Amino acid sequence: MGDLFFIEDASQLDGKILWAAERYRQKYGRAATLVMLHPSLLRSQRQLGALRLEPRKTVLPSYLWVGEDTNAATPLAG
Repeated sequence: MGDLFFIEDASQLDGKILWAAERYRQKYGRAATLVMLHPSLLRSQRQLGALRLEPRKTVLPSYLWVGEDTNAATPLAG
């Protein structure tokens, strides 16, 4: 599950990512863990706070996808 967000100004990318992650938390009641964006937008950083940034050619250059990594290991209830 995730949401797609338009990026008007790539120079404000970090702020847009954090804003989108907060919107995701408000909407779904859970923290986002993964951001997918076009490789042209990704600098050398692969992490922004608790968010993992992942380059994907399938995401258009003016957008970013914010959601949860469903492939991450889920802790077992004890």
